[in-house]
Amino acid sequence: MGYLTTTALLAWCTFFAVVAPRRPRPLASMSFWFGLILNEVPFLGIYALVASTALAAAQGDLESPGAKATATVAAVTAAGLAVSAWRGLRTDQAVGRALEQGLGTGWRERVHVPLRRHRPWARILLLPGFFWRRDVERIPNISYGDAGRRNLLDVYRRRDAPHNGPVLVYFHGGGYAGGAKNREARPLLYRLAGQGWVCISANYRLRPQTTFPGHQIDAKKVIAWVREHGAEYGADPSRLFVAGSSAGSNMAGLCALTPNDPGFQPGFESADTSVTAAICLYGYYGHYFGDPPDGPPPPPQPQGYIHPGAPPFLIAHGTKDARGTVEAARNFAGQLRRVSDSAVVYAELPGGQHSFDVFHSPRFDAVVDGVEAFAAWVLAPQRTPGSARQV
Repeated sequence: MGYLTTTALLAWCTFFAVVAPRRPRPLASMSFWFGLILNEVPFLGIYALVASTALAAAQGDLESPGAKATATVAAVTAAGLAVSAWRGLRTDQAVGRALEQGLGTGWRERVHVPLRRHRPWARILLLPGFFWRRDVERIPNISYGDAGRRNLLDVYRRRDAPHNGPVLVYFHGGGYAGGAKNREARPLLYRLAGQGWVCISANYRLRPQTTFPGHQIDAKKVIAWVREHGAEYGADPSRLFVAGSSAGSNMAGLCALTPNDPGFQPGFESADTSVTAAICLYGYYGHYFGDPPDGPPPPPQPQGYIHPGAPPFLIAHGTKDARGTVEAARNFAGQLRRVSDSAVVYAELPGGQHSFDVFHSPRFDAVVDGVEAFAAWVLAPQRTPGSARQV
C-alpha cells in the first residue's frame, strides 16, 4: 500500500508539473500547487521513486497483485520527471539566447568581471532549499517606514563589509495580498551578496491594509531609504537595480518606469528614486488567464508607463506559468523594445512555472547567472553606440 500510495502521489504531481494545464483556471491553480516542487527540483521526485521502489522490492511487495500496474505507473512517472529535468537543464540555452538578442552578439566583450562558469550542482541535487553562505550575512528587520513589520527590510552583504557595492532592491510576490521578504529569490540575493553586492529584500503593505498606490509608495520608500542609508552598509546607491517576483515584478517594473514621480512619493517628493535597471521575474503584466489579451491593464501595471527613457530591463517568464500568462510577458517585452532606447532582455524559460525562484534549481540558477551577466553588462563603463536598442 505504501508503494502504491507514493507512486500515485508522485504521478499526480508529475502530471501537473509536466503537462501543467493552464486553462481552465481551476486546473491552472492545480498545476501551480501540485506541480511546482517537481517542476523545479524533479530530482527529489526521482529519489523518492527509487527509494520507494527499492523498499517495496526489499519487502516483497513487488510480487503482490497489482504491483505490475504500479511499476508501470512508476516508470511513466520517472519518464515525466526526466522531461521536467531536461526542461530545466535547457534554461541556460534560453537565457544565453536572450542575452545575445537583448544585448547584442558581442556583449561578452564589454563584460570585464568574472562570471560563474558552473551552477552549484551539489546544492541543486542534494540541498535545493539550503541558501545560507558562510561569506554572506543577513541583517534583518530594518525599519524604512512607519507601517510596522510591513515596512521592514533585510540587508544581505558580504561579511567583510563591501565598499561601494552595487545595490539590488528586491520585492516579493503574493498578489499584493500575501508573501514576505524572506521566501523567494534567495539564491539570487545570496549569490550577488557573495560577489560584493548589497542586496535589500523588503516587505511592503498588503491588501486590505492598503491598495494601489500604497504598495508602490512603499517600494519607492525603500529606494529612498537606500539613497539615504545605503552607504552605511557598504552600498553605492548610484548603482541601484530593482527586482521582484510576481506582484513584486510589477512593482519593480513600475519603479523603473516612474523615476521621481511625485504621485508615488507623497511626503518625500525630493528623494531620488531613479534606478539603473530592472529585473522582472514572472510578473502578471496586466492579464490573468481568462482576461481578454487586448484589454486595458489595471492601474498598477507597468505597461501604461513605458517611455523612451526607460532603463534596461531583464524579464524572465516560464512557458508553463499557470498564474501570469507568458503571452502577457511576451507582449510587455515587445512593447518595451518598441519604445525604450535601452536594452531589453526577455528570457522565455521552457517549462517554467510561477515561483520558479523558490529553490536552487537548474532553471533558477541559470536565471541567476543571466542576471549577473546582464548586470555586469549594464555596469560596464563603455558601450558600443546603438547596441542597446533591440527592435
